[in-house]
Order: sequence, then structure tokens, then C-alpha cells
Amino acid sequence: MSQPTLRIAVIGAGPAGIYASDLLVKNAASIGREVHVDLIEKLPAPFGLIRYGVAPDHPRIKGIITSLHRVLDRPEIRLLGNIEIGRDVTVEELREHYDAVIFATGAIADRDLDIPGVDAQGSFGAADFVGFYDGNPEFPRTWDLSAQSVAVIGVGNVGLDVARVLSKTADELNVTEIPDNVYETLRTNQATEVHVFGRRGPAQAKFTPQELKELDHSPTVNVVVDPEDIDYDDASIEARSSSKSQDLVCQTLEGYAIREPKDAPHTLQIHLFESPTEILTRDGRVVGLRTERTELDGTGHVRGTGTFTDWPVQAVYRAVGYRSEPVPGVPFNHVEHVIPNDGGHVLDPAGTPVPGLYATGWIKRGPVGLIGNTKSDAKETTDLLLADAAAGLLDAPLHPADAFLQLLDARGIPVTTWEGWYRLDAAERALGEASGVEGKERRKIVEWEEMVSHAHITPAYV
Repeated sequence: MSQPTLRIAVIGAGPAGIYASDLLVKNAASIGREVHVDLIEKLPAPFGLIRYGVAPDHPRIKGIITSLHRVLDRPEIRLLGNIEIGRDVTVEELREHYDAVIFATGAIADRDLDIPGVDAQGSFGAADFVGFYDGNPEFPRTWDLSAQSVAVIGVGNVGLDVARVLSKTADELNVTEIPDNVYETLRTNQATEVHVFGRRGPAQAKFTPQELKELDHSPTVNVVVDPEDIDYDDASIEARSSSKSQDLVCQTLEGYAIREPKDAPHTLQIHLFESPTEILTRDGRVVGLRTERTELDGTGHVRGTGTFTDWPVQAVYRAVGYRSEPVPGVPFNHVEHVIPNDGGHVLDPAGTPVPGLYATGWIKRGPVGLIGNTKSDAKETTDLLLADAAAGLLDAPLHPADAFLQLLDARGIPVTTWEGWYRLDAAERALGEASGVEGKERRKIVEWEEMVSHAHITPAYV
């Protein structure tokens, strides 16, 4: 007699959740049971940070959506969007309807930067700005772009994305999928100087080589690096020689440092060995950024030199990393900003696994790593879950398969679906074609209700 289908809820339809869903279905044969996955997403549309965290002028990176499409086309995986855990349903209700629940909710909030002046008007979290220009419906529709000189704190790819969007013209970006409100706001951008600050040197910069090279592709942007910022100690030389990617980053920074300036209306300067110590304010507004010059200490780390510089900027963007937010009803480490886990199982405050609850992606390990890390992370978690299922450690659901969607329908929650995504996708592509902008494939829809109107199917359980 065959065993009943294993029903899994995966919370979060970004890459982490989609990869976990794929592996569960692909590896179902290893436990001799069918596996069906409900991929539950808070937003009306899937893809997480691939849709709402990658700069719009990076279609190469967004090409990953093609592979994610193939996963979501699988009949064993059902996308259910516009559902917020803790508001629309509780974790306890999920546990009653599924054999197991995997949390893959990612990280979209800014990490804190503990320096004076951080709360001043004109001090922005990079994640908020990314949410704005990527058309995330949870973020503002307009942005204050009156600053002529801007500082970006952080030498990772998010910092580069923010700096590049602030340096380019609105017309350069209009060919991408940015919504009309973003284009109209970017047209008001007054920035002519964008300064990117990192406290360590070229061998420690967290850029990827391609991102760094792409800074120079715009004819309106002159990328500058001070030759004095090119410095290495023994540990830096070792770090560079042991990583082809880091060596390419160093080569690119060196190239920017020695070349003649480009004739362009906007300057984007990368400052290394400058550690931000204070955001300077007047009457509650940003008027500058103070940094301390640092130097390498021989180990690849830096120490302060006691030399400070005040940079006259009118806005500061903090790109110092993302952090995850708690999920109501799930244990959370408020220091590390992750769900406590042992590699996959969610752990209670005593360090004991919570039956049937798992975590994967950035909510599990913090916002580090690339797509490859996300795939291996999903494998670790799903292998644990399937082993638990094979060992009979998962409690069977209390309700039949259709009961969860009937519950949502009874509560009046308009659930969006994968079929609905295709309609939303078609609507956005039609808007792009109708824009009259050559090469604009899509104009992203921003308003939540409008997204739901395209992607909702009634009744939800049909």
C-alpha cells in the first residue's frame, strides 16, 4: 500500500524557497512517496530578491528567472501568493495543514550602522532605496534626490548598484523594467558626485568583478580611484593570489586608479581605507560624512590612523548588509537575525529541534553567499527533511489537501497563483511595449492591488 503524499509548505518564493521546492520534488523517490509543495509568498508576485533586489540594469543576472520558471512550471509545486504569515494564517495553522514547513523568507531590511547622525534626514538605508527603484510594492513611490553630492557606505555589490543608479541618467535606466514613478523620480536626480566608501583595501573589497567593470559602461559616468588607495600587505597579497575573482577586482581598481579621467557629467569615486565615523548634520539634515583614514596592519585587517576627513555630502546611503526579520510564531535570534537552526531544523530556545519546522537561505545562515550557496543550502535542509520523513518523524496533517486554500478563501484572502503570474507578466510586458521606449521589454506594475487584480484566480481552490 502506497504511503500518502508528503505535503510541504515552503514560505518565501525567492530563489531559496524555489530551490528547496525543486529538490523536495526531485528527490521524492528517495523516500518512496510523492511530494507536493505549496510555495507561499507574502507578495503578489514570486522571485524575491531576483525581482526586487537586483538593479534593473542587470538583465544578465535576472536571467536566472528563466530557470526558476522551469521549477514553478512543475505540477507538484503550487504557488500561493499574497499571504502573510502571522496576519493571514499562523504557523500553528500551517503545521495543522502540512507535514512540514520550510521558512525561506530571505532578508530585505538594512543592517544597523552604529555611528552618530545615522537617523538624520538624508540618511537612507540602501535596502529601502533598492526597494524603491525595483518597484517593490512595500516601499515608497517617490524619493528625495535633491542632493548634489552623495556618499554610499559599503564596498559590496549593493553599494555599487546604488551608486550606479544614482550616477546614471533617468533616460539610461528607462530602457529597463523600472516603473513610471521611478523614472519620473530619477529625472529629478541632482547628483553629480557619488562617493563610495570602504574601510579596507582593494584585496578586501566585496565587489564581484563584473559588477565593478560595469560601472564604467555608462558614457555619463567617470569612475575614479585615488592611486593612494591601492595598497597591499602580505595577507592582502595572499588573499589576492588565492582568488581569481579578487585578483580581477584588484586589477580593475588599479586600472581606474591609473587612467586619465573620462569626460563625463557625473563622477563616481571609490574611496578605500576610509572608515565612516559620523554622519554630520545641521538642523537635523545631512551635511557631510566624517571618515577616519585607515592602514593595513599586516594581517589584511586595518587600524585607524587618527587622520579624519569631512566630506561635504547632502545624502548618505548605508549599504552595509541586509538582515532578516522575525516570522511570527517562529524562534528568532535577534543578535544574528536568523532562525536558530542546526543546519536545517528550527531550534527552540533550549536548542531542541521543533518538529516539522525547517529553515533555508538567508533566514537560516544570514545574508551571505551567491546563488550557488543558496542551492547547496537548500540541499542540506531538504535532505534533513526527507530523512525525517523516511524515519517517520513528521506528524501527518490534520486536514485534507484542499483545506488550506478553503481556509484562505473563507477569510476573504485573494490568493495569487502561478497561472496568475503569467497574466501579470503579460500585462507588464504589454506596458513595456506600449511605452514607446525602444528595447523596453517590461514596465513593472507597482501597486499591490493592481498586481493582485492580474494574478488572483477565484475561487482559490479550483
